[in-house]
Amino acid sequence: MTVDRTVVGASVRGTVHRRDGVPNQDAVAWAGPSGHEGRVVAAVSDGHGSPKAFRSRRGAQLAVKVGVEAGAAFLERLGRAGLGALDHHAWAPLTREIVDRWAADVRADLAAGPLREHELATVAEIDGPSARRAVESDPTLAYGATLLLVAVMGSFALFLQLGDGDILVVPAAGRVARPLRDDPRLFANETTSLCMPDAAREFRIACQPLTGPGPQVLLLATDGLANAYQDDTSFLQIGTDLLARIGAVGMDAVAAELEAFLQEAAEHSGDDVTVAVVWLGR
Repeated sequence: MTVDRTVVGASVRGTVHRRDGVPNQDAVAWAGPSGHEGRVVAAVSDGHGSPKAFRSRRGAQLAVKVGVEAGAAFLERLGRAGLGALDHHAWAPLTREIVDRWAADVRADLAAGPLREHELATVAEIDGPSARRAVESDPTLAYGATLLLVAVMGSFALFLQLGDGDILVVPAAGRVARPLRDDPRLFANETTSLCMPDAAREFRIACQPLTGPGPQVLLLATDGLANAYQDDTSFLQIGTDLLARIGAVGMDAVAAELEAFLQEAAEHSGDDVTVAVVWLGR
């Protein structure tokens, strides 16, 4: 099997955040490819940016760091057995490790910089005293963020998602698809999060073979990208267009064009837009 794989990513600040002087709340990270199995791990995260989640930019940065590190270590531990040998019980330690490590990093960040009075006062002013009490009781709420993760090894890909955003599988021929089931709780501005109680159980997970006429591109995107399009059909066309563009000019050129493309999307959605693109090398 060909394991000549490539990962590129980019993140841009939304127009609303630029207008309001708010930093980009998204983050992206990846590791690999490495090893003869072509191991790749990529992650994107969207910090909630709500009044209570006033440190969500940092929460997103920690999420992709932990996600990629834990995902790479998970693949290393699998060894020759590979992702194809897994059943659904084997994935639970990975989601638990991600959540536990994220929470530990958040606690370390809080120890280095405790919540400040002006931060809590702003929460109370915007969302009321009960919101302030909630953050004081559970400071991880200030770091709330989503996490989308793909781990590729040999002829299989493992997909994990907590919260909103999109993971797309783009085949050489056929329809672009989402490998994970929909979560009915994700509507309007509501989303699941790393700061939820027992967040490890809230991940949506799937493992998919990459053999035969399987996917050539995997795309992870925060919800700012989909929000730039009028309907889901138009959004899914991104996958087909991306694959055609890679075929025409190559991944290096696509990587150079990626930020400008995301900036245009951010003009339409107003939100931060972040993607990771995994080219599977066929």
